[in-house]
Amino acid sequence: MPTEHAAAPDVLAENGASGEVIDLIGDVVWRYVTAFEHAAGEQSLTIAQAKVLGLLTREPLPMRQLADRMACEPSNITGIIDRLELRGLVERHPDPHDRRVKFAAATDEGAEMTERLCESLRAAFAREPLAGLSPLERTMLRDLLKRLLGEGSAF
Repeated sequence: MPTEHAAAPDVLAENGASGEVIDLIGDVVWRYVTAFEHAAGEQSLTIAQAKVLGLLTREPLPMRQLADRMACEPSNITGIIDRLELRGLVERHPDPHDRRVKFAAATDEGAEMTERLCESLRAAFAREPLAGLSPLERTMLRDLLKRLLGEGSAF
């Protein structure tokens, strides 16, 4: 009786496009990360600082939840928040219901920096590789990626 592990290569053999899609997704991710790193660097931010600032621009978060979203230890988040706070990009507030819990939030200056970073990233990524796609193709790609990730995706 074949094992589940043995079945995986057969799926790829039946549809060689699957392996190619995986490789292409990896290439797109690499380009995105490179563009993100460049955009963050233009704002004198590390990738981690830029990501944290982006999350906090959307909504204030408890430090523990921020660590969970970043998949890192709370002590790492404390260091990132310390550096962003020194620059006036984030601030901490106690939770009104539990003073032991600290919320971090982007300041107006932090939100403006996030917007500049996003504009830079959109401009860089829109030039390449998205520039080669028509508006209809971009919409189709967006819809396919949403379908690929699906609701409740672990990623």
